[in-house]
Amino acid sequence: MAEQRIIVDHLTVSYSGIFNITELYQEIDNFMREKGYDRRELRNQEHVTPEGKYIELELQPWKKVSDYVRHNVRILIRMLKVKEVTVEIDGKKRKMHKGKVYVIIDGIMYMDFEGRWEQRPFYFFLRTIFDKFIYRTYTGMFEDLLVETCSQLQLTIKSYLNLYKHTHAMARSPRMEPGAF
Repeated sequence: MAEQRIIVDHLTVSYSGIFNITELYQEIDNFMREKGYDRRELRNQEHVTPEGKYIELELQPWKKVSDYVRHNVRILIRMLKVKEVTVEIDGKKRKMHKGKVYVIIDGIMYMDFEGRWEQRPFYFFLRTIFDKFIYRTYTGMFEDLLVETCSQLQLTIKSYLNLYKHTHAMARSPRMEPGAF
């Protein structure tokens, strides 16, 4: 069995306002694809309640970094009280969603994920020695890479959601006349 290390634990993003579910999902998918991760969707649930929809997505993209190390990024997205609204942006009406979004990002690193070093007790002992003393710098680099990926994903999601917050505020604000300063 592969050794599992949780490197990034519960990076969170909270948002309440107007957003587009499909575009949010595509933004995350495009980011992970650009970083070379393969897509894996573990759960996609939707429940209709009187207050609105409750949507829960669990994604776990993964990437083989080397023959010995694999990165998994677990993304849990919960959307509460989601209702469909029509918003006018730049003179065009668009169907959007209004509600609360919570995103939790975890970064997990698997060592010896193929189980090659666990076939015999002596190999397991050698793997432990190599991990502790010889490959310490390599595993440190792989950990830093995973932390950077998770942090960039968090910033991407925040910037995407804040884009709609500012766009919606601009759509509602009155136009200023030239020379009003």
